[in-house]
Amino acid sequence: MYCRVLSSALEGVKAYPVGVEVDIAPGLPTFNMVGSLGTEVRESRERVSVALRNAGFPIPCAHITVNLSPADRRKEGTAFDLPIAVGLLQSMEYFPRGAAENILFLGELGLDGELRRVNGVLPMVQAAAKGGIEECIVPLENATEGAVVPGITVRGAENVRQVLQFLREGRESPVLEAAHVNLEELFYRGEDAGRDFAQVNGQEGAKRAAEIAAAGFHNLLMTGPPGVGKSMIAKRIPGILPPLNLEESLEVTAVYSVAGNLGDAALVTDRPFQSPHHTVSASAFIGGSAVPKPGLLSLSHRGVLFLDELPEFPRKLLDGMRQPLEERRVQISRVFGNVTYPAEFMLVCAMNPCPCGYYPDLGRCRCTPAQIRRYMGKVSGPVMDRIDLCVELQAVELMGLRERGRGEDSGRIRERVMVARSRQERRFRGTGYRFNADIQAADVERYCKLGESEGLCAAQIYHSLQLSARTYHRILKVARTIADLADADEIGDEHLLEAAGYRPAQDYWL
Repeated sequence: MYCRVLSSALEGVKAYPVGVEVDIAPGLPTFNMVGSLGTEVRESRERVSVALRNAGFPIPCAHITVNLSPADRRKEGTAFDLPIAVGLLQSMEYFPRGAAENILFLGELGLDGELRRVNGVLPMVQAAAKGGIEECIVPLENATEGAVVPGITVRGAENVRQVLQFLREGRESPVLEAAHVNLEELFYRGEDAGRDFAQVNGQEGAKRAAEIAAAGFHNLLMTGPPGVGKSMIAKRIPGILPPLNLEESLEVTAVYSVAGNLGDAALVTDRPFQSPHHTVSASAFIGGSAVPKPGLLSLSHRGVLFLDELPEFPRKLLDGMRQPLEERRVQISRVFGNVTYPAEFMLVCAMNPCPCGYYPDLGRCRCTPAQIRRYMGKVSGPVMDRIDLCVELQAVELMGLRERGRGEDSGRIRERVMVARSRQERRFRGTGYRFNADIQAADVERYCKLGESEGLCAAQIYHSLQLSARTYHRILKVARTIADLADADEIGDEHLLEAAGYRPAQDYWL
């Protein structure tokens, strides 16, 4: 007997429908699975057979064929266990024909018939809802994750017996109740006093640079000796970024779901903050491996990627960020096809000015000029070109350290950032841009208009600092953000000069 059950598979963070076709016919007892299958999918033959037998539904000695359609696209993961089991049960006539129509099935089976959580449920449920599918049955642990998607009923099951009982009794069966989530509760944000800019004493220049970076989603580099507060400031930047809206939250949650990093949360509601160690591998950082998964660049989507001790990261790894920083996505090519992951993150870096950390304080620095050149040279020029703001931090005086709690708190800074963001939202409505940092070279003159005086100022900056075209455009975009923070419609000389002040000195970046 032939039947077809609906399921879904992933390509990057996007899902596509998969038809699980099952045919049981008389003949030599075999269990064949076809359809361009990965290792985990091929292993489902054994998991499903044993799980159904232990659940009390032994598979007959017959010629069994399972096809996962479309057969020309690679299938990976363990989410096909449940639809294969449902297809076998329907072919063995354990429930009425048609009971499984217009239902999407996802889930891994244990050998006792238990349903276990799988990765990528959110994007697969989203794709199902867009395709007009009415219901989805997933493992109980994934139910709240799928329930955040509107327009589709998501039911969580603990084992295959519950699924079979539901299909026997019909859609009104109380066995599998629809999962519900309260989005207002998920998005409730109390005051987070754990990491606040009010705790940062001094370093007003660095805090100003962080505010500008947050307002325009610009990349930021902080240099300075050890212990001056570089990491402290970086960890507080997510607190001055505007909160995630529902659309952004679903995007971030989809990435975390595919990567298997979602945990027990139904939705990611806080801005991501990733801070990898410099020993991180290329596949973990950028994404990839034999079966592609999102890396830290994608896990920082809509949030902050903080690279502490920047020169300690392998140069090949840093250069691998160049394309994602420009295109806001990561493209990974493998034998079985190409996948694309989103990577729209704000890059924040921190580094010492030399191997010992105290240059240019010649009273404490013991590094030779050659050592400093080698150390600074670990960060390539093209990477530096993609950093919008560079700020140098100095040690805070003792009196500054004693003035605790007198700094401006994150809430007030965030209010200014959100005002600047609202100006950008109005400016870029309908264009595809979101922030000033997104402006492409062809549109810089349109959105960063300069008057006659400002044009002369920009020309002087360009020639005196010997800028590349990319760096010049970045200065204009930073100036546009500074003007937005000042609630100014046009870029002024003071905005250009402040933006130019955030470029590293040529004689310092040896």
